[in-house]
Amino acid sequence: MVDIIFEDSSIIVCMKPAGLQSQGGKNDLVAMLDGYFEGNEPSAKAYPVHRLDRETAGIMVFAKNSLSAAKLSAQITEGKMKKHYYAVVQGKPENESGILKDLLFHDRQKNKTFTVKKSRKGVKEASLEYKAVGHAKGLSMLDILLHTGRTHQIRVQFASRKMPLYGDGKYGGGSGRLALFAHKLEFSHPITKDPLCFTAKPDSNEYPWNMF
Repeated sequence: MVDIIFEDSSIIVCMKPAGLQSQGGKNDLVAMLDGYFEGNEPSAKAYPVHRLDRETAGIMVFAKNSLSAAKLSAQITEGKMKKHYYAVVQGKPENESGILKDLLFHDRQKNKTFTVKKSRKGVKEASLEYKAVGHAKGLSMLDILLHTGRTHQIRVQFASRKMPLYGDGKYGGGSGRLALFAHKLEFSHPITKDPLCFTAKPDSNEYPWNMF
């Protein structure tokens, strides 16, 4: 069963393991949560409001009813839900902190995102900020805050600067488990409006996290 961090009548916050689809698969995280609700709270249902790539582990929030889902989705649209990630990239950024901005195009047939120079149909602006946490043996660990939530955004923006994420075979990072972890999620409770903040850490025994 999935690791549950927090739960009340409106939301459930949990850890998504690497290798599991958050939604859209036969045995995805939504299906696992719905199975959990069947035995504990039959009136509840898992409503996805954001995604993590299959290879990415970390914190996710799901609504348990349509009202909460609508309110959480509004926070995302308004940029009020803050998503923080740890990533291990190959190489070292020119600056220890900064903001990256690009135009991205996602090719649905190839399920791959590309940086482009000019805006056209299907192209979206992407922005994130990062801060270096440490460097070791040709790798750098970064703390990243997304400003936008584009498909494969973190992976593409760093790969386009010749700093692919460790283990990201799709974007030139070689073999191994993708070193991307959603470690912090900040938002307001959809009903009470109380500020909420949840944090977690990647497995410190697993390479390359154990380098830092």
